[in-house]
Amino acid sequence: MLNDFFVLMKAELLIAFILFLLLIIKVGWEMKNERLLPLVQTLLLANFIASFFYNYEGNLFGGMYYTNGLMAFQKSILSGGIYLISLLFADWLKKSEHLPEFIILLLSAVMGMFFMISSGNFLLFFLALELSTLPIAAMANFDLEKKIASEAAMKMILSSAFSSGILLFGISLMYGITGAIAFDAMPTLLDGSPLQVLAFVFLFTAFGFKLSIVPFHLWTADVYEGAPIAVTAVLSVISKGSIAFILLTTLYKVFAPMHDTWYNLVMILSIATMIVGNLFALRQQNIKRFLAFSSIAQVGFILVAISSNTIDGIAAVVYFVLIYVFSNLAAFGVAAAISQQTGKERIDDYKALYQNNPFISWILALALFSLAGIPPTAGFFGKLFLITAGAAKGNYLFIIIAALNLIISLYYYLRVIRSVFMDKNVQPIEKIMLQPSTKWGMLLCGAGIILVGLLSWIYDYIIQLAGSV
Repeated sequence: MLNDFFVLMKAELLIAFILFLLLIIKVGWEMKNERLLPLVQTLLLANFIASFFYNYEGNLFGGMYYTNGLMAFQKSILSGGIYLISLLFADWLKKSEHLPEFIILLLSAVMGMFFMISSGNFLLFFLALELSTLPIAAMANFDLEKKIASEAAMKMILSSAFSSGILLFGISLMYGITGAIAFDAMPTLLDGSPLQVLAFVFLFTAFGFKLSIVPFHLWTADVYEGAPIAVTAVLSVISKGSIAFILLTTLYKVFAPMHDTWYNLVMILSIATMIVGNLFALRQQNIKRFLAFSSIAQVGFILVAISSNTIDGIAAVVYFVLIYVFSNLAAFGVAAAISQQTGKERIDDYKALYQNNPFISWILALALFSLAGIPPTAGFFGKLFLITAGAAKGNYLFIIIAALNLIISLYYYLRVIRSVFMDKNVQPIEKIMLQPSTKWGMLLCGAGIILVGLLSWIYDYIIQLAGSV
């Protein structure tokens, strides 16, 4: 039994070990950021590598905690994401007065995401969701001297508290109706009654807040703009990826008997999210707000695949989140490097960026090409599999609307690329000096954007994991 505990909860225990080590370093002796950050990066890399070994299926605590190969791979994606964040934002992290506290909060949030992915009932799910949310809200206010950062943290706290209240109300309704909170027991107790549908709507609303699904997206752009770019990257990539994973489990496993009901809801919200995200992204000038509405639109495409309720839908979502980690983090990494050294965050400031900064210009171009779904980047294959999975229901009007939104998104992504490579600027951004780890992180992201799409065995491996669930 003890062996099962250490093996099945390997991902969470490794994060806990790094957390305790950082606490000892913080309390026991002061370590300068120049020494601490490489140590953190090494530990996160070791954690990422270890996530691929000794992954077994099983449950603990009476089914409250459950894991399998697919969940382990999802955690590996998030582990890789936080390692890339430690590389890409090294310049900002080294200059931070509270580096240990930031990493501790980040890892606490990631531990919450891991427990959330492995939740076997609504009690652990809710506790894990709160553990994954509150540290990020504190991280949003890490630029203590900036008023806009405090506003961002306050908006996130308020929206998170509101969504948590709605989630608890939905869980209490569902428990009152069925007398169960375990995911395994729930499907046999659901019959699609009006009260159950109401409880489900409350539950899905909470997911809508966390994923920034329209119309629950209003907090997103303001928080993204006000928070430090490193925190914005965590929110946009790591947090959203984990919520997408647990949404798959919740809809496909817990609420499978109510598929006809939630399919219509997901379809309508997917269309609204794609359209609103795209239309607002068209008119953004701040790069962080631009990427905020871009991420909202990307969530709309994820919902297209989720609506299918098929193995292909599971594989497409996991595969796309993997691609999204590389693509979005690359874009945020370039934005952070420019903002850190010049203070510029407007897209107009990126005019003629290529003139003095060819390397980061190509990384940004690769990231935006991938987010737009342009071949041969991995984003093309990701979008293709999302839409193909969504077409399984035969609702071709839905798929046509999604395809049209893909065309709209091309415009605003290519608008940024045009500014970087083709527009002229009297005073283009000077040469950006990159930390070695930042350059390494950008190279990893660029390689991931290309290789994840070209290496077909990655998708085959994911669909094999999805089929074995």
